[in-house]
Amino acid sequence: MNILVTGGSGQVGFELQRSLAIFGCVDAPDRQHLNLEDLDQVAAYLEATKPGLIVNAAAWTAVDRAESEQDSARIVNADLPAVLASYAARNNIWLFHYSSDYVYPGNGTTPWTETDQTAPLSVYGKTKLLGDDNIAASGCHYMIFRTSWVYSARGNNFMKTMLRLGAEREQLSIVNDQWGVPTPARLIAEITALAVSRSPQLASQDSGIYHLAPSGETNWCRFAESIFALAREEGVKLKVAQVTGIPTSDYPTPARRPLNSRLSLKKIEHELGIIMPDWYSQLQMTLEEYLSLKNREE
Repeated sequence: MNILVTGGSGQVGFELQRSLAIFGCVDAPDRQHLNLEDLDQVAAYLEATKPGLIVNAAAWTAVDRAESEQDSARIVNADLPAVLASYAARNNIWLFHYSSDYVYPGNGTTPWTETDQTAPLSVYGKTKLLGDDNIAASGCHYMIFRTSWVYSARGNNFMKTMLRLGAEREQLSIVNDQWGVPTPARLIAEITALAVSRSPQLASQDSGIYHLAPSGETNWCRFAESIFALAREEGVKLKVAQVTGIPTSDYPTPARRPLNSRLSLKKIEHELGIIMPDWYSQLQMTLEEYLSLKNREE
């Protein structure tokens, strides 16, 4: 099977290239070969390569820049999924796509379900929701995985930023009133591969939105503290001695962040039979992978 992975240079895209290789030829063109903001080029590329499966890991993830660069965010997060979904519908193939906790209003403390009312607070969230809606309206077979707080052993992310700052500073102030679930890119790719393995048996009624994240919950401050604790257990020398929790109001950003990004996992557990591991054990695995890569580079 010829599998097209868009956004292959990103954190999730990199992991997908590894997890999906067992199913066939993975085509993950870089920007030089396929400009994802040129939708005519994307449509032509699809017709020329004729993928049997599309996995869209491309996204405009610069949340704050999206407030001022709305057209670019809309093209990648909303219009590109529409083009991919249209091709998938015409050719009766599956499309796997990744969405975000940012589509929800972010209030309360109850984990969001896939049927809850959406009300994004930011341009990023609005464009991601529009992408979801465009896919659903296309008539293609699809799975949209809504996830949260993505990080990995590679690329730029919160875990690696905290390790850098923790080695440089004695004190850090980190937001403690935004709650959610850190999700490794590796886990996202593994669950996607599991879903792909079942795609020949999946029916049209299996199309839909599923939350994909580890179990449990935390906030950014506790996430950072866990990173530091596990890093020290692995022998990493850190300077940070004090981590202070602060409210979101003390750390203003161009885009509003949801305070509640908790995601209910009942649907993916009940309908796909997938039991998610806890976020802390996943952090430990990801941190160990990062340190192993770092040691090899040194």
